Amino acid sequence: MIILVTGAGGPTGEAISQFFGKSGHTVIAVDKDDVDLLDRAAVHDLADRIRREHGHVDGVVHLVGGWRGSDTFAETSLDDWDLLHDLLIRTLQHVSLAFEPLLRESAGGRFVIVSAQAAQHPTAGGAVYAAAKAAAEAWTLALADALAGTSSAATILVVKALVNDTMRAAKPEAKFPGFTDVNDLAAAIGGLYDRPAAEINGIRLDLTA
Repeated sequence: MIILVTGAGGPTGEAISQFFGKSGHTVIAVDKDDVDLLDRAAVHDLADRIRREHGHVDGVVHLVGGWRGSDTFAETSLDDWDLLHDLLIRTLQHVSLAFEPLLRESAGGRFVIVSAQAAQHPTAGGAVYAAAKAAAEAWTLALADALAGTSSAATILVVKALVNDTMRAAKPEAKFPGFTDVNDLAAAIGGLYDRPAAEINGIRLDLTA
């Protein structure tokens, strides 16, 4: 399979890339130093290059993220909204619009975003983050509707937060309750290929349970 991981520079991207790479799949991992995902033309060029070199794509895992918040609702900064709009929404729009045709042609493509419980349960100080995550979910559900009836699916994976070995080493006393390990996230994404597209298309798969 050909798997594209966008926003792949951090521990989460590394875990997912290693998961699929160890299984013998071709992983194309890109970060902001490779492609500016805020440049729609550059993202379409990436899709065209992958089509030329591989003929198709079997997975797009979109990991571009970020967090901003405030102590109170009244102190919310709309500058934070502008930043999260670009990171969480605009990059998703560019990637999904560019790769939807390739996913439609796949024999079993999967498009995945990682969302948060905050999208459904916003806090006063997390208004901009929750709203951006909710918008990203809505966009992904629209993509799922576009993929309905094909062999591909778009799925939202929901976490409280992610944890990795570096975080544990930095805070060995911390328990990280409810957090999802990045390796478990990678395995959950891999598991989407074991289920029929119609079963997982347009669902929010909660990994916090």
